[in-house]
Amino acid sequence: MRYREPICFITLSIAAWLCLSVSGEPGASAFSYGTEAGKNDACLACHGDPAQVSKAVFIDTEHFNQTTHARIGCEACHGKVPAAHPDGGKVPRAGCGECHADVDQEYATGLHVKKTSCNGCHNPHLVQSPKEVSGQEINAMCSNCHNALEMTAKHGEWLPQSELHLRMLPCITCHTGAKEYYISMYIVKSKNDSLFGKQEVAGYDELKRISGGNEIVSLIDKNRDNYVSLEELRLFNRSQSSLRLHGMMTPVAVSHKFEILDDRRNCTFCHTSGPALMQTSFIAVPEADGSYSRVPVEKGAVLDALYGTPDFYMMGSTKNNALNKIGLAIICGGLIMPVGHGFVRFLTRKNRNPKEHKS
Repeated sequence: MRYREPICFITLSIAAWLCLSVSGEPGASAFSYGTEAGKNDACLACHGDPAQVSKAVFIDTEHFNQTTHARIGCEACHGKVPAAHPDGGKVPRAGCGECHADVDQEYATGLHVKKTSCNGCHNPHLVQSPKEVSGQEINAMCSNCHNALEMTAKHGEWLPQSELHLRMLPCITCHTGAKEYYISMYIVKSKNDSLFGKQEVAGYDELKRISGGNEIVSLIDKNRDNYVSLEELRLFNRSQSSLRLHGMMTPVAVSHKFEILDDRRNCTFCHTSGPALMQTSFIAVPEADGSYSRVPVEKGAVLDALYGTPDFYMMGSTKNNALNKIGLAIICGGLIMPVGHGFVRFLTRKNRNPKEHKS
């Protein structure tokens, strides 16, 4: 059931009030979730305390409170909890398809449907939108089943520099039918501040410390206008000794139909996509709740491989169809003279042979 329209929230408020009133009476048959203002409090009072519940049912309240599921409330998925809970009675669980029918149908047509359910990849108490998670986190979900070293070797059978490609792309970029992409840049840092070690996405606490307690985005967005210009990008990359920007080509719309697509094995799928692909980019800034916010970057910034994005450049990204046509016209024009001259000589060969013989 969806609780997205205002009338639904009003109904939910009345239901919660009635539930609270009834639960105090003898023979009450429903569990009280709390008031509308703190509708999850009754549940989280126990489930948010690791001392009271097992690890299997513990909920990290700091992260959960930022999710969509927290906003619609525990009762949206766990309705009609017995009054005897937690001592008795099974707690109901809603199926994901009740709210996400379109995703459920799409997932059913992919390769994973026989392998795992939604919970195999998504913790329902930590769900965030695709824009709020990093590409590395997406790949970390995949690596729960697909060993990273094995996947690198498997892709290496046909993909040059497979380790580099898998590091610069979320798995869903190639294994879903996405058609539009943007470049998402994450702030990365290696251990011991080395520029040559393995670089990982820097966390909120570490970047907050480096920024001196200021907003993390201020490390790049110097004028705090929530927009990163090419000059600000250059300044960041020139001035930072330990931080870098790691770019990943990410789908605009996420699909749950996971599949193996033959056209992704063709280098031209990415490397002749033209400059439009490279025009849109964002800085992904970590937040205290574990999510990411996106700050737009000046269009075309990732084409500045020397100073703007020294660690990200896609070969063929400057390919331009108009320039291709102009170049083809120049080549054809250059061929007209020798080909035309040769063709004329061929047609007049009989007239020239006696004269050339006599000379």
